[in-house]
Amino acid sequence: MAARRPYHHGNLREALVEAAIGLIGETGPQGFSLAEAARRAGVSPAAPYRHFKGRDDLLEEIAKRGFDEFAEAMEAAWDEGRPNPLAAFARLGQTYLDFARQRPAYYVAMFESELSLADNPDLWQASERGFATLIRAAEALSAPLPKDRRPPPRMFANHIWALSHGVVELFARGKRGTRSPISAEDMLNSGVLIYLRGLGLIGD
Repeated sequence: MAARRPYHHGNLREALVEAAIGLIGETGPQGFSLAEAARRAGVSPAAPYRHFKGRDDLLEEIAKRGFDEFAEAMEAAWDEGRPNPLAAFARLGQTYLDFARQRPAYYVAMFESELSLADNPDLWQASERGFATLIRAAEALSAPLPKDRRPPPRMFANHIWALSHGVVELFARGKRGTRSPISAEDMLNSGVLIYLRGLGLIGD
């Protein structure tokens, strides 16, 4: 039997992460194993255990990287509410759609892999960064409302997050026009406008 070729990548951890990202993008979060990631990286099935405790540990690393990148994108899009909170808020929605389309493997690992954020403080903290930007945006948008009509910022942010996630799942993941002739962008923007109008933040 021929000897296994020596590993030449130089960074086994990164090679395994990249291999897993490719597998998740092709087959989903449940469609890869540590052994398959090792095979794709060109190493023995035992090699990944030098860096990861198991499959979920590798999946958590990918999700954390995704949350970190997502948070940076959301912070850049919000840009402290410039030039005004409504315009900046619209950029957040587009950023959410763009991230889901452009980084599908990260998005799946973050939101569809059934990882327990509560059991991983680092992952929870990473996930909260992007959400914190949405909370700040909700606070800025609802500031003109009287206090007795102002929704809690986290609830406001949760509503928008749920709307964004729903649009991604139903209208932004497949080919255009397969579920609706309306684009995902128009679907999300119209939903947000209806929500903001219901709060009395914008007029007709």
